[in-house]
Amino acid sequence: MWEKLYSKNGLAAKQIAQELIQLDIGVKIPRVSDYSEKLNFGRGTVQSAFSLLEEMKAINLEARGHLGTFLIRKDNNLLSEIAGISPLIGSMPLPYSRKYEGLATGIIEAFELTGKKIYLTYMRGGLNRIETVRTMRSDFAIVSKMTAEKVLSDYPNLKIIKNLGVNSYVSAHKIFLADSTGEQVRDGKKIGVDMDSLDQKNLTFAEFDGANVEYVNVNYMQLFEMLISKQIDAAVWNMDDRRMSQTFKAIDFRSPVAKEISEDTSEAVIIIDGNREKEFLEKWNSVEIDKILEIQASVESGDRLPSY
Repeated sequence: MWEKLYSKNGLAAKQIAQELIQLDIGVKIPRVSDYSEKLNFGRGTVQSAFSLLEEMKAINLEARGHLGTFLIRKDNNLLSEIAGISPLIGSMPLPYSRKYEGLATGIIEAFELTGKKIYLTYMRGGLNRIETVRTMRSDFAIVSKMTAEKVLSDYPNLKIIKNLGVNSYVSAHKIFLADSTGEQVRDGKKIGVDMDSLDQKNLTFAEFDGANVEYVNVNYMQLFEMLISKQIDAAVWNMDDRRMSQTFKAIDFRSPVAKEISEDTSEAVIIIDGNREKEFLEKWNSVEIDKILEIQASVESGDRLPSY
């Protein structure tokens, strides 16, 4: 049946499928002559295209005599596939915290509420996620506001398309200590820093600028084990990682610069290739940011199970 989409009737079905995605169930659809004129197909071709869409179970129509024909059911995912509109693919942080689990759940469920599909990939490091946008391996990347603003100056084609608000990315960053009796990081201590994480790296260097400490390059997923084994004495990380916050003592930043940076690292933003803005917005147009944040909060509180 899918081979029929390569016929003239199929080409008409593809264009009509794109039109029907925009319509609500229960509405009267335009007349065959309207589609014929708009899409430059013959009336017979348009009628055959509608028959094909019904045969493929993408829609159900109901003729009501002089009242016209009404759309009584549609499958937007199938219509999108027929129309050649692929789902958005996004890249976001590894879901190691309830906040990230909530964000992933919120995005997926908010899209489902509009009858749309979205696919998420999970990747360590904001710079790595942004690179997937630059190389068109994903349609958008979720990073912190700070990372986005640092990178945009180097890649003017990239653009922040959505801001999700303060604390949508992390609740707060702090300094975690291997020694629970400590009150601050003293000279000579070893500090874990992940050079692939722009947020963690910049916060770390800002806090310990000028201090007599030794930096140890480490993957941020290894920070817990490195602190437990005392291979490092301290590390900047976020309070949403419950394993860290429940195991180690956490102290606040002392550096005014680190405090200022931490505000911008708390907000999630969505980066896209600016040349694809229209395509992105067409797929995102009915998805509500408030709904995403509402679902994220309910996952964080434990009222909703994560699903991503």
